[in-house]
Amino acid sequence: MLALVRSAVASLGLLSVVTGIAYPMLVTGLAQVVFPRQAGGSLVLVAGRVVGSELVGQAFVDPRLFWSRPSATLSAPYDAAASGGSNLGPSNPALQDAVRARIETLVGAGGSGERVPVDLVTASGSGLDPHITPAAAFHQVRRVARARGLSETELWRRVEARIEGRSLGVLGEPRVNVLLLNLDLERSSGDEGPR
Repeated sequence: MLALVRSAVASLGLLSVVTGIAYPMLVTGLAQVVFPRQAGGSLVLVAGRVVGSELVGQAFVDPRLFWSRPSATLSAPYDAAASGGSNLGPSNPALQDAVRARIETLVGAGGSGERVPVDLVTASGSGLDPHITPAAAFHQVRRVARARGLSETELWRRVEARIEGRSLGVLGEPRVNVLLLNLDLERSSGDEGPR
């Protein structure tokens, strides 16, 4: 019996070292070598200061900026430590009320067109999505152009320039990174970064 216990403890110790220490260190080290920017969080720097990550959404409320997809994180919006969806189904009155309120906000702010793209009124599964669809970006062109004093045509071209295609040509859908689009706008106006 003692030999069986020793064998079990030795196996536990060996597997703990291999799977809990050696493997994570190997994968982390490999990621740092092969994908150093992504492994470091894909941080975006402006004038030497971190203004965000390309991989985590942010709450933008300034009418001069494009707004992100709503966040469903529980503590604070876009809190990466509290990532998760809202778990509210389409028939849930709380979700219906939230969507109605978001539509009213977008229409009241002067969005383009009558139909509000669904990703501007519903949160993603993680609640941290940094991207919106091209339709969601184009929907906001009128408001942002008016607030900045730019022509809608010029702003439309800037959005088109920021559309990212499908990953590897087949995965996902075309998308626009809201932080990078807003940084483009801020750079062209001489500001240091989104608020």
